[in-house]
Amino acid sequence: MSGNENAAVYFVDRHISEGRADKVAFREADGARRSLTYGQLAEETARFGGALLRHGVRREERIAMIVRDQIEFPVVFWGAMKAGAIPVPLNTLLSAPVYEAILSDSRASILVVSEQLWETVKPAIADNTALRAVLVIGDAPEGTESYTTFTKGAEPIETVDAHGDELAFWLYSSGSTGTPKGVRHVHSSLKATADTFGAQVLGIREDDTVFSVAKMFFAYGLGNAMSFPMSVGATTVIFGGRPTPDGVFEIMAREKPSVFCGVPTLFAAVVAEQEAKGDAPDHAIRISTSAGEALPREIGERWEKLWGCEIIDGVGSTEMLHIFLSNRPGDIAYGTSGRAVPGYEVRLVDEHDEDVPEGEVGELLVRGPSSAEGYWNRRHKSQSTFEGHWTRTGDKYERDAEGRYIYCGRTDDMFKVSGIWVSPFEVEQALIEFPGVLEAAVVARRDDEDLVKPAAFIVMKEGATAPDGQALKDFVKDKIGMWKYPRWVSFVEELPKTATGKIQRFKLRDSA
Repeated sequence: MSGNENAAVYFVDRHISEGRADKVAFREADGARRSLTYGQLAEETARFGGALLRHGVRREERIAMIVRDQIEFPVVFWGAMKAGAIPVPLNTLLSAPVYEAILSDSRASILVVSEQLWETVKPAIADNTALRAVLVIGDAPEGTESYTTFTKGAEPIETVDAHGDELAFWLYSSGSTGTPKGVRHVHSSLKATADTFGAQVLGIREDDTVFSVAKMFFAYGLGNAMSFPMSVGATTVIFGGRPTPDGVFEIMAREKPSVFCGVPTLFAAVVAEQEAKGDAPDHAIRISTSAGEALPREIGERWEKLWGCEIIDGVGSTEMLHIFLSNRPGDIAYGTSGRAVPGYEVRLVDEHDEDVPEGEVGELLVRGPSSAEGYWNRRHKSQSTFEGHWTRTGDKYERDAEGRYIYCGRTDDMFKVSGIWVSPFEVEQALIEFPGVLEAAVVARRDDEDLVKPAAFIVMKEGATAPDGQALKDFVKDKIGMWKYPRWVSFVEELPKTATGKIQRFKLRDSA
């Protein structure tokens, strides 16, 4: 092994020797609006690592994190890694039973939790026998320890030696189709995503300020807010609250981020709000990214017209850590996921794993340097997802004549009408082009003759009147084809989604 390949050396320690000790690494946009320089980050991560060792934490023990986006998040994440422990960031929007299941599954020995989340987390740990300490960031209730007290007086440590292929951290999948799975990643994967998408597609720079509304607890947000800016010594604006259009406008005007990372749901809401305002947005954004769900073409076009900057829409996964298929600056085709990110290869295959020709729908397979080591305690699922160098994404795509990839839906969301594949996403894209429609989701439903047909769930823009269902049906027929129109149209207040913004279509199928 050549040198220490612990990811914390590259992303944290390196900046001190390269002269960035006084550069702000993280700045909070809410609460006390605290900030953390690269020098402070290096010191505090070394101290947190020392506190873990002082508490008897051994190498590869799991450190569970139910931590909002705040400056303690990077300290705990990188500090655990410096000590050779395994940080496990968890979704901060889960329920107590799900936390209970994940904490039991991971067998974490230390739990770090933000004060605001304690009441939800408390019942989840009542019967947990693996946890040796619960650290609360803020006021520590009885039976827990203050994060500040835990780290006070601890001796800073040197970053432990680690191999690039050694386990570094876990992420739990978003659970859009069921129970979250523990996805295990190695040290080299973080730099791999920074060297590929971060450097060669996003073009992240040291003078950038990044604002990601996608939270750091999941793969997309972890890259946006941590590994990409930290790979070049840039600054990240972090926001612990729930993003709303007005809140986003305020942060953009005050913090002046140059890179904005969102999800399609938020882009749609921000565009609708800005169009209602009618004035030009106050911002300094040079580029935006979108992932989590495919970005509808109309939303991308309206955003670029209003904001004067492109959205790089791409697809990634928890299993691949970040985006591996993407549009890129100056080569945007809204309504597509672009082409493979440099360093990655993709294939489209049929049910027999044979490559499908151009224009036909197939399952997307990917290989590249950031694929996960496997799932924790899910051997059968690991074997069916990670097939040698290739990872099955569970996404259906088609490739056009220009080599761009067009999203069709999840493998289990696709269905046939009159023997022809229907992409829920294609129907949804057509529906949101209808005046007044904010969001749409399409699922399969059986009619009176037990034949599968599309059913649509529609969310209208605020103040917009729901149209006649037949008008929507006719609109879709004219746009994309006679057989693809929704046979049933339901208007709802909101669509069920994961914390990462993915529509939970299985819930809609259950109600369809």
